[in-house]
Amino acid sequence: MANFGVTDLRVVTPFEGAWREAKSAVEAESILESAREFATLAEALADATLVLGTGTSTYRRPDQPHYFLPAAAPVVAAELARSGRVAIVFGSEKHGLTREELSLCHAIVEIPTDPGQPSMNLGQAVAVCLYALTAGVPSEPESSQQPAPRPTVEDLERLTERILEVSQLAEYSPAKMEEANRADLRLLLRRWQLTPLDVRRTMGLFRRIEWRLRRKAGEKQGEE
Repeated sequence: MANFGVTDLRVVTPFEGAWREAKSAVEAESILESAREFATLAEALADATLVLGTGTSTYRRPDQPHYFLPAAAPVVAAELARSGRVAIVFGSEKHGLTREELSLCHAIVEIPTDPGQPSMNLGQAVAVCLYALTAGVPSEPESSQQPAPRPTVEDLERLTERILEVSQLAEYSPAKMEEANRADLRLLLRRWQLTPLDVRRTMGLFRRIEWRLRRKAGEKQGEE
């Protein structure tokens, strides 16, 4: 991270032994010292506006846009130009990212490796990704005209939960489908590329729907 000018390290439920005893490279101690620990990935990504999950399409078909490095570099540069915050998510070396974790990502980034050895050591993968994704980022904005901002992960999570609450109130699907519905809804909201204003308006819409559903339920109870 220090090699490529990236300093904001966030970890989710790390293995305590390795995490607490880790030693940083020379001149990079501050990255580990300032690293933040989170209980969930959603919390770690709360203020991010563009999330790139790392993985491979060898064993499953991605549900999001898929980029081979370094094709995702212009996407990162464009997000930074609009004053967004970009997060790159790496899973465990054994299992990578789960479907639920990938549902929090706007796109998937894959390092093109030899088919005979598709997996990489975590440290090497981080270095390759940061090199490819920061190489095309200009030091100064190329234009004074800023693109429309994206909502943060926290904004999208609030909207996701609001829609799920209304769906449950309307008895849209069985309770056992809640996790699958959440993952599908996360992917859908990211695919739509909403603006923060879109999120606020949609939140207002579902609040109104919820209010009417609860009112009708109350009237029905009163009649009984």
